[in-house]
Amino acid sequence: MRPARPLLLLTALYLAQGLPFGFFVQALPVMMRDAGYSLLAIGATGLLSIPWVLKFLWAPYVDRYGTRRRWLLWLQGSSVCMAAGLAALNLTQALPILFVAMLLFNLIAATQDIATDGLTVRLLDARQRGLGNGIQVGAYRLGMVFGGGVLLWLYARTGWTTMFLAMAALLLLCSLPVWTLRDMPAAASMDKTPPPTPLRVAASWWPRLRQPGMPGFVLLICLYKFGDSMGASLIGPFMKDQGLTLTQIAWLKGALASATSLLGAAAGGWLAYRVGRRAALLFGGLTQTASLVLYGLAAIGIGGYPMIAAACIAEHVLGGIATVALFTLMMDASDPAHAGTDYTLLACVIVIAQGLASMSAAAVGQFLGYPILFASSTLLSGLGCAILVVAINRGVGPARLHTIWPRVRNEIGAA
Repeated sequence: MRPARPLLLLTALYLAQGLPFGFFVQALPVMMRDAGYSLLAIGATGLLSIPWVLKFLWAPYVDRYGTRRRWLLWLQGSSVCMAAGLAALNLTQALPILFVAMLLFNLIAATQDIATDGLTVRLLDARQRGLGNGIQVGAYRLGMVFGGGVLLWLYARTGWTTMFLAMAALLLLCSLPVWTLRDMPAAASMDKTPPPTPLRVAASWWPRLRQPGMPGFVLLICLYKFGDSMGASLIGPFMKDQGLTLTQIAWLKGALASATSLLGAAAGGWLAYRVGRRAALLFGGLTQTASLVLYGLAAIGIGGYPMIAAACIAEHVLGGIATVALFTLMMDASDPAHAGTDYTLLACVIVIAQGLASMSAAAVGQFLGYPILFASSTLLSGLGCAILVVAINRGVGPARLHTIWPRVRNEIGAA
């Protein structure tokens, strides 16, 4: 593939993943709050992301069987059909059916994520991963902006049906670059050994998890994301409860978030490339924590709408930097021969952290209020960032992670 084509392909794939996810985690909570649902009911929707938690169980199948192109085409096509089918539903009249559809949508998207991440690890070398993860985070966040902001604006203006038809059209557009992908067999399928039984393939994630340093690394990235995810999970309902209209929320999570997300992803990719993973992790983690302080100030009545807008800008710029740095770190720790499995295991940890954080935030917000929610999430986010960086400096993590950094530094210095 020519150098520009992988970047276009990865942009389309990650945008397609972020689009439905942005709708379900950002737009739908606002719509449910507008319809009168409690914070606890909204928080319970986090359970529908269980496929993202369990996808490590079938990640070895994606690594072992078929080709990347075939997996991605089937999964992208299924997403388009799901979005078109949801256009026939209604939030207030068919909520149980909607939840089942959300579960299936998450299953499709989680499987696509396995194939896409495995493809990314194989397409990009160590030196390109800062840029690649900048594109990954930028495209994914842009997809979330479309799903959580633009589609919410369409819902406020035109209704449910038009909103989901627009989602289907965008997903179809993102599928076009996949047709140009040359068939690439799964990395694990290229060896000459006899195919293992399905049960052995399904259980092959366990040896990957038991690699020296991997359990501790899993705990560290979980701590890094928990506090930030706790604060971010109820920002949409918080805006609604602060008196913002659906159009105002859509603008904040649409146009404003779009520009700032791209800026954050670009800054994160540049930092990971120029100053190194550890410096980017520390800077991104601490400044991401600081953005939660702005929401806390708005929650106690300081600043009003301008403070919320400033918090939204900080969240997307600084959160983008932290996410790029963390994803680059995870990619460094993944073995290319088992890229889908390794990266998926680490991605599942983040989803678990986000799910637990979402349910914790719902309980804290419902019973203690938004000020306590943002104060506790700020504290936990700062602690998680500090623990990760200190532990990595002391050599905690897979051996591959610590052997790759000197080579990356040398390559950057030579450039």
